Amino acid sequence: MRIMIAAAGSRGDVAPYTGLGAELSRAGHDVALAATDTFAPLVRDAGLEFRSLPADTGTRGGGAGRRELMRTAAAFVTELGRGFADAVDKGTDLLLLSATTAPLGWHLTEATGTPSIGVYLQPTAPTGDFPPVVTGSRSLGRLANRATGHFALRMADRVYEPAVAQLRRHLSLPPVSASEMRRRQERANWPVLHGFSTALVPRPSDWRPGLRVTGNWWPRHAATERLPTEIEDFLSAGPRPVLVGFGSMASGDGARLSEIAVRALRRAGLRGILQAGSAGLAADGDDVLTVGDVPHALLFPRLAAVVHHGGAGTSAAALRAAVPAVTVPVTADQPFWAARLAAVGAATDPIPFRSLTAERLADSLGRAVKQQAYSRAAARAAQHMAAEDGAGRALGTIRQLTDG
Repeated sequence: MRIMIAAAGSRGDVAPYTGLGAELSRAGHDVALAATDTFAPLVRDAGLEFRSLPADTGTRGGGAGRRELMRTAAAFVTELGRGFADAVDKGTDLLLLSATTAPLGWHLTEATGTPSIGVYLQPTAPTGDFPPVVTGSRSLGRLANRATGHFALRMADRVYEPAVAQLRRHLSLPPVSASEMRRRQERANWPVLHGFSTALVPRPSDWRPGLRVTGNWWPRHAATERLPTEIEDFLSAGPRPVLVGFGSMASGDGARLSEIAVRALRRAGLRGILQAGSAGLAADGDDVLTVGDVPHALLFPRLAAVVHHGGAGTSAAALRAAVPAVTVPVTADQPFWAARLAAVGAATDPIPFRSLTAERLADSLGRAVKQQAYSRAAARAAQHMAAEDGAGRALGTIRQLTDG
């Protein structure tokens, strides 16, 4: 089949699809990954065809309020919708749609007859088991969790409404609201594969048919790839260090976060690697190294702990490496994943980004590194994840769905 995967967002929202795409490609399918231009090298390095989607997610600071985030999301989605149809050519046999692109891709399926399957990195369907992942709230009980889950989907539909209206006009389709389209998909039990581990989120028993959890899709990197010499030299020069990084979060907070990180590391008596990321973390010293993008799979198993923002991909990568974490969630689904890591015992209690101090970070790092319960819990989860083969399971399910 000619398969197009459509994903949009930050690096963590796109990179897992390089692993899924590579698995589909190995099985003989012709795979393209559509994303914003920033990720063209990432996609091509995985041996996949790159298709350009318009829009730029930009980088997110730590102080953005919910209303500002909603406005930013609406502008991003509207721009995304304008060029979304152009990325799909007439020969496409199957669309694989991320949670961000599905509310647009459904309309392409209607217009072209091309079948589609959801490939989500977060659990978005309402459930009594936990509140919606984007709210960052504590469990409110089963009834309230489900109610707030439905409310969160309605809010998401409002963000997509202008883009959906424009896209349907472009495709010469009659008007349909974003929420009505979602209801149609749910009534049809539209299939969604979820690329996260049941070690962190078991499949909710009250989910509708068609929603499956496969295990993680790991970002692809070449089997011959090695860590840069400067990192290897730093790793061999002393005890296992701690990585501190905030991914695409906290743009503009680099100087403050770097100072907090270095003070915390020294207070806890630990060596550190600062990953620059969008924040621009940087520091000098024999006990601290600053690095750029490095494959998690190569670096994380060599660490004593990881300090991160609680993104889905980084959370999973730390668990996979059997390394304890200290989470500093910033926004969106990050408080959810941070709480899940703490719940399985593989991370200390989350430190909300706005409450981060060198003292709190040093205290949490001291516990994460020195108390063996955290690394034992991470090792148990790593063993569970190793048996999942998320991309292989996804391939098998896609075969079942398309052959049927």
